[in-house]
Order: sequence, then structure tokens, then C-alpha cells
Amino acid sequence: MFLPEALAPLYLRATRANRPYRTVEGAAREVRRHARHPEPAVPPERLRLRPDVAVTLRREHGRPVYTVTPTRSTPVGETVYVHGGGWVHDISRQHWALVAQVAAEANTTVTVPLYALLPHGDAAAAVALVVQLFEAATATGREVRLAGDSAGGQIALSAALALRDRGHRAVRTVLLAPALDLTMANPRLAEVLPSDPWLGVDGLRHLGAQWAGRHPVTDPTVSPLAGDPTGLGPVLLLTGTRDVLNPDAHVLAAGARAAGVDVELVERRGAVHVFPLLPTRPAAAARDRIVAALRA
Repeated sequence: MFLPEALAPLYLRATRANRPYRTVEGAAREVRRHARHPEPAVPPERLRLRPDVAVTLRREHGRPVYTVTPTRSTPVGETVYVHGGGWVHDISRQHWALVAQVAAEANTTVTVPLYALLPHGDAAAAVALVVQLFEAATATGREVRLAGDSAGGQIALSAALALRDRGHRAVRTVLLAPALDLTMANPRLAEVLPSDPWLGVDGLRHLGAQWAGRHPVTDPTVSPLAGDPTGLGPVLLLTGTRDVLNPDAHVLAAGARAAGVDVELVERRGAVHVFPLLPTRPAAAARDRIVAALRA
């Protein structure tokens, strides 16, 4: 069952979804709140009962890492999916639903690392975890792709840059509304902000500064837009125009294309942040494109 796309911004406004991101105070409050009361990060029972995927758990570098595998065929290749949540919120049921769909329909194993969040985690540790998972999988001869949404998109693209520097060229990457420049310095942000019902600028900038840890915020480990995209593999980039992260998506696409990278930019007019995760018809079409891009 699909919901009307126009309901999404109304719901987000009504629930004040932008409170953690609109102000520095709101962001700091959200970090403290989730440090005291962490969210459950286990896959929902609905996922565990699906007959077309199997879910297993292991630990890598002290972090939980889930693997979702199709059960009705032999999987080909692997995707490391990095969930979003503003570096504060843990993985959600919408993320798990997309992961299961990718595993079943793209016929690929999907690895989901639950990286450490603020105030305990930082960008360098999260990127290092993704790099380690990627290299362990490629060592077995599998083709591995990267994917992530929002904050997870930042980690995925930063990991792609790090892997490129380690000799892994042409890694395919799928990015859903990624956070690309944590300085939030794009002058077009002021144009988009009034129409964005979910995110903000000051709060995201504060969270980005915390997430940077001992790195400068302008380091590609933290802000992948600051890195040289030369040598990256094909990129599928999905973004909505009612998202303050949208202007940087255009900067990334232009810069990567100029560097010879194959970039497919899918922009939905009037869509909110991470719109492919929503229960709408346009989101379902976007998820189909994601599945196609991650199919080996």
C-alpha cells in the first residue's frame, strides 16, 4: 500500500522531525538523549520471518555486523550498506526493509555494519570499519559494492575514496541523499532550508564537527566532497529538492563527471530527504533503481 507523497512533508512538520538538526542546542540534546537511551538496533521480527532472506550476526572490531543473504538462489557479490541517522540515530525498520529488498531482488549478500554513533564514535572509526569489511570480502574473490543513505552516505563515499587510495579502483557506489560537506558551507543551503521539513543547517554543522573527531571537518574522511573523485567507480546518486543536502549532490555530480566518473543523478522534484525509504510510489520506483544498480 502506497501513501500520497504529499503527506511526507506534512507529517515531518507535524512531528517536528527537524528538532535535532535545526539548532546547535537541539543537536547536542539529541546526542545526550540517545547516549542515555540507545535505540534497539536488531532487525525487526518481520525481517527475520521473511522466507526469501536469512539474517546472521557477527562482530568485527567490536561492532555488530549483520549479513542478509537471499535464500532462494546463490547470491552473487556483496554490498556493504551503511545506514543513516545523523550519526546519532541507529538503523531503522525502513533501512532494514531496503536491505532485505536489495538482498532478495539484486541476488546479493548485504553486509550491514552497526558503527559506533555519537558521542562514542567518529568518522575515522566508521570509515575504517567499512574499509575492513570491503577488503575482507574482496579477498574471497567477490565483487563488492558500497551503498549508504544520509550520514551513511557520507561514510560510504569516504570509504570509497579511502579504498581508491588503497588500490581498489572503480568501486560501484549507491548514495541516497548523502551528507557530503559537513561544514554546511554551500551558499544554496539558505535557498533550500525553508522548504526542508526534516533537516537543518546549524544542528547538522554541530553534529559534523563532533563526528570529525580529531580530523579537520574538511578532511575527506569526514566531508567526502573535499576529496578528489578521480578513480571512483560508477555512482548512483538519489536526492530530493526539499533537502538541504541536495545542493551538494549537484556539486558532487558535476565534479565527479569532470573527473571522468560515471555518475547517474536521480533528482525528485519536491521530494524530502532520503525519499527512497518512504512508503510512496515514487520511492518504490527509486528503490527499483537502487536494486538494479546493486545487482551483480
